[in-house]
Amino acid sequence: MTVKRFLIPALAPVLAPVLAIALMALSGVQTPAQAQSGPLRIEITEGVIEPLPFAVPDFVDEGGAGEYARNIARVIASDLSGTGLFREIPREAHIARVSSFDNSIGYEDWKAINAQAVITGAVTVSGDRIVVKFRLFDVFSGQQLGEGLQFAGTTQTWRRMAHKVADAAYSRITGEGGYFDTRVVFVSESGPKNQRLKRLAVMDYDGANVQYLTDSSSIVLAPRFSPTGDRILYTSYATGFPRITLMDVGSLRTQTLAEQQGTMTFAPRFSPDGGRVVFSLERGGNSDLYMLTLGSGNLSQLTNAPSIETAPSFSPDGSQIVFESDRSGTQQLYIMPASGGEARRISGGQGRYSTPVWSPRGDMIAFTKQHQGRFHIGVMRTDGSEERLLTASFLDEGPTWAPNGRVIMFTRETSGAGGSAALYSVDISGRNLRQIPTDGAASDPAWSPLLP
Repeated sequence: MTVKRFLIPALAPVLAPVLAIALMALSGVQTPAQAQSGPLRIEITEGVIEPLPFAVPDFVDEGGAGEYARNIARVIASDLSGTGLFREIPREAHIARVSSFDNSIGYEDWKAINAQAVITGAVTVSGDRIVVKFRLFDVFSGQQLGEGLQFAGTTQTWRRMAHKVADAAYSRITGEGGYFDTRVVFVSESGPKNQRLKRLAVMDYDGANVQYLTDSSSIVLAPRFSPTGDRILYTSYATGFPRITLMDVGSLRTQTLAEQQGTMTFAPRFSPDGGRVVFSLERGGNSDLYMLTLGSGNLSQLTNAPSIETAPSFSPDGSQIVFESDRSGTQQLYIMPASGGEARRISGGQGRYSTPVWSPRGDMIAFTKQHQGRFHIGVMRTDGSEERLLTASFLDEGPTWAPNGRVIMFTRETSGAGGSAALYSVDISGRNLRQIPTDGAASDPAWSPLLP
């Protein structure tokens, strides 16, 4: 049997222990993207979607698995149900019981409870090593969707394996890329509202496995992952003034970038190739956009206007930058070539627009909008058309895209002296608004790419 091996994660050791995963088809090597298509499909539109009913029986214990067999199945079910596109049929409603991974499922038993998809699996544990394998079945067509996949690694990374199974099932049914095997970097907050202590933290996309990257001795803001997930950019007040800082996630080593006396730097973001950083630099009360080439240290100025230019974000192909500016009198969104030059305004509605972020798909821009005393997270086409507001509250801000361009995470803060910040996610159709569980207040989320 041919085995494809690769390291997971590139973010070790801070984000997760080093894991060697074997990804192999149970009948020939095959990845989820290559899996055979079948009649079971969710067509994702902007209208109301009827969730697809599915079942995930506890995985079969093929030796030493214990609670891992049940826990992995529960994480898979939670991942899929959390999208709003799937509805789990609870275990107590199951007629059939899966006692062997190699046996065919009884399709009629699953039809009887209206399951349209069934995920079966098995787990083997030996020492600190774990092997997880699964199959996905289309009940009504009576066939397996794609080849089975197998993952092998350490028991510490069992949740990652569950996320990978869910990603594969999600991709096969929807035709879109998954986003469960990802991390989110954010600002963890504590203390009273008028004197918050802030430190950088990372977690799984669903709030599990939180790890802290900095202490709370200085304010940190706006962390951003590199395209490969091994570095983080953020704004630090360690010197008393805002400075953009680059952190190596594996070693936690940091360095300050683009230091120039008498200036403040903030709102950094990586280019799609990870070789450049675009950010705001304030000098003499005026903020413009600059580009820093990390390899050479070359610094170039992109804008030169008597206004505030900030919150830049690259297009996925690296050719353009969207940013916010008050050059027209209020905060609005503009797009210009990545090398600088003439900018065109794309926001045209009433209110103020800020924190634009280009979708990984390249077709949309997410933003924060303030209008009539309310804050919104919205999306628009890259030419400013088809603006759609997804949320509304006292304070919603700072969107970040899941790597498949389907889901947006953001900060929501409640009003009053006792108000606090929390992380929420929402589908780009405005459906499925959910709070992400965190231990205490949290803000400024930034989604990682899919882990390797």
